[in-house]
Amino acid sequence: MKRRPRPPRTRVNDKIRCPEIRVIFGEHNVVLPTWKALNKAKELGLDLVEIAPHAKPPVCRIVDYGKFKYEQSKQKKSEKPKKREKEVKFRVNIDPHDYAIKMMHAEDFLAHGFKVRIQLQFKGRQMAHKELGFELMERIKEDLSGMAHIDLEPKLNNRNILMMVSPLAPEKQRRKFRKDGTKVDLAETEAAVDAYDDDDDDDDEDYDHDDDLDVEDAGDDDDDDESDEEEED
Repeated sequence: MKRRPRPPRTRVNDKIRCPEIRVIFGEHNVVLPTWKALNKAKELGLDLVEIAPHAKPPVCRIVDYGKFKYEQSKQKKSEKPKKREKEVKFRVNIDPHDYAIKMMHAEDFLAHGFKVRIQLQFKGRQMAHKELGFELMERIKEDLSGMAHIDLEPKLNNRNILMMVSPLAPEKQRRKFRKDGTKVDLAETEAAVDAYDDDDDDDDEDYDHDDDLDVEDAGDDDDDDESDEEEED
């Protein structure tokens, strides 16, 4: 069984064995004996870090090695390809105007080449009418048929119905909720989606509060019934 090759380790301070190196520090870029560069790093309370081992002579920097590693890890993360996926959320009882706006956002994402995750959320007693959620998902599928093909058919997952769609080739895309050829600022679309999601969260709080009121009102009715019975006695 072949072992995977280990990534090359960064040599630091005494691990640098070349007799002569090119040292970069601030505005300085000079060739020095390694022992002299190492002494200079120690004087400054910093480290001698090899950054180009295959150069002739090897290139090193005088830096704080902890900060150097942190910056390197940040750079690696930024170089990773970003996930080409966006999400648009719906509700069973969504207003027709809000529906049209959310569908327009989904079209915008698809036009920019993103996959779109469609999520329909049930709240409270809405779970008793899951068929309405699937009906809405079928409507979304139909309305996006000119922009996308289905990767994942609508599927119930806890209190959500999920569906994944991928963009059609640009020349095949036909919008339904915005004129074809309209230029859209993706940052504006993302900000609008976030704003709508925040509004939905506020609606959730109102919904839960209404449920609490219903329970309290039911309790008050029971108390009124008991008092009426006592008066009759």
